[in-house]
Parts: sequence; C-alpha cells; structure tokens
Amino acid sequence: MSDVIDIAQVRGYLTSLQARITDALNDIDPTPFVTDAWEKPAGEKLQGNGITKIMEGGPVFERAGCGFSHVTGPQLPPSATQHRPELAGAPFEAMGVSLVFHPRNPHVPTVHMNVRMIAAKPEGKDPVAWFGGGMDLTPYYGHDEDAVHFHQTCKDALDPFGSALYPRFKTWCDQYFCNKHRSEQRGVGGVFFDDFAELGMVRSFAMLQSVGDAFLKAYLPIVHRRKDQPWTEHERDFQLYRRGRYVEFNLVWDRGTHFGLQSGGRTESILLSMPPEVRWSYQRRDPVGSPEERLLSHFLVPRDWV
Repeated sequence: MSDVIDIAQVRGYLTSLQARITDALNDIDPTPFVTDAWEKPAGEKLQGNGITKIMEGGPVFERAGCGFSHVTGPQLPPSATQHRPELAGAPFEAMGVSLVFHPRNPHVPTVHMNVRMIAAKPEGKDPVAWFGGGMDLTPYYGHDEDAVHFHQTCKDALDPFGSALYPRFKTWCDQYFCNKHRSEQRGVGGVFFDDFAELGMVRSFAMLQSVGDAFLKAYLPIVHRRKDQPWTEHERDFQLYRRGRYVEFNLVWDRGTHFGLQSGGRTESILLSMPPEVRWSYQRRDPVGSPEERLLSHFLVPRDWV
C-alpha cells in the first residue's frame, strides 16, 4: 500500500472542515460570517490563496474567526526550523485551518483549534512533510465538567491511533500554551502536536482528520451549556483582563503567528485570533477563594482531567 497522500485531498478536507465548523457556529449564532477569499499578488515572497471567514458582534460570539490558507514560499521561516535545522533555507508548501472563537458571555470559554500540513523540499534531499495542530480551551470562569468533556473528546479522537498519543499530546499542549514570562498556563489545555509523521503519511493524515472532526463535539456542548448563563459587569471586566493574557501568548510565544508573519503571510488573516476588546490591569490581585482567584489556582495549572 502506498504511503503517499495527495495534496488536493488534504486541501479538500481542510476547506470542508472550515465550512462545517462555520455552518455549525451559525446554528448557535445566526450572525453572518464575512467570507474573504484572498490570493497573494504575483511578485510577493509568499504565493498562494485562502479563505478567511469572520463573524463579529454576534449575540453569542463577539468575534469568531476561522481561516484556511494554502501557501508556498522560497524558504522556511525560523519558527518552522528551530527544531528542524536541517531544513533551514528549504522551499516549502503549507496549508491549514486555524480558528479562534471569542464568546461574549464570560462563562463561555474561548477556544482555539488548528490543523495543518507543511512540506519542505531541501536541496539535494528527498522532500519531507509533516502534520501539526490540536485544540485548547481557555475559560474565564472555570467549570470542571467542561474541562473533563473537552479533554475526554480529545482523548477519544486520538485513542484509535495509539493509547500513548493523548497523554503525550496533552503534556505537549500544557508545555506549549504557557505564558512563560508569567509562569502561567493560557487555559486548561487540550492537545497539541507538531512535526508529526511517525505513523506514516496516510495514517498521520487520518489522525489529523480525527482531531479536526472532534472539534465541534468538544466545544459546542460547552457553548450550549453556558451561553445563556447570567453574567455581571464584574465578570465582564475579568473576561477582558484575562483576554490580555491571550494576546500576550499569541504575540510573544505562538509559533503559528510567528510563522505567518516571518514568511510574509497575510497579516489580517494571521491576526484574526485577536479579541475585539481587551484590558490590562497593573498587578491585579483577586481575593483568595473568589471565582477569579480559583481560575488561577485550580484551572490554570497542568492537571489530569481524564
């Protein structure tokens, strides 16, 4: 059996996934997505095209962006070769779907998901390709049952490909989605993987599809459970403050953001993950035992949820 995948097959899956996710979101929030199909102009360093879909100002989602991109470039940027120095300077092809949903209700968590494939063609060597992605949950007011559900769904998606994958990718997620300059987790985690092809290309792609297909099952039940929960201006203020940590991670640590900007990607699409409103406070301290303090002490620490 051939262990080769068709680029068109990967692209077809990713564009279908984007459409399925945005359609499902409109079943909860009818605010129309703006669809922005784009193409990099000839002569630019990066070539390719994509579809950015974004909803803003909805009753459930204050901002929800879901983008597909498929680009080629003359050389991999530093963010993609820090663990693969042998590929420095190699031309590449990359495609993926990335999303971040920022809810209006502080009791609904923000969510991020990304699935991608990158292929490189180093001079004088065989082409190499790998997959990456995952999903993670960032609550403002934590609920154990939400974190358990999210992690269990991630585990269920990975178990058919090996029982060791979920604990490995869960730990990887905890290590990656951390604001190291604050020694603070971004959220309750999920799963994360990168430079992955160890199951062979066909089976690794199947694993990627299982993760992508699990996203709606992992997130939508939480949205339905929390979206109509009453909230106060105090809780809204805390949500905006915690969104600041999200911005810090994306700009300081996120390899996907760095890859896009370093490779000459489309800035407007790369930064669709930014929340529409955010607030910073100097050395904020919440009372011990408050729901706000419990977010840090109980939820924003690496822990086994399943």
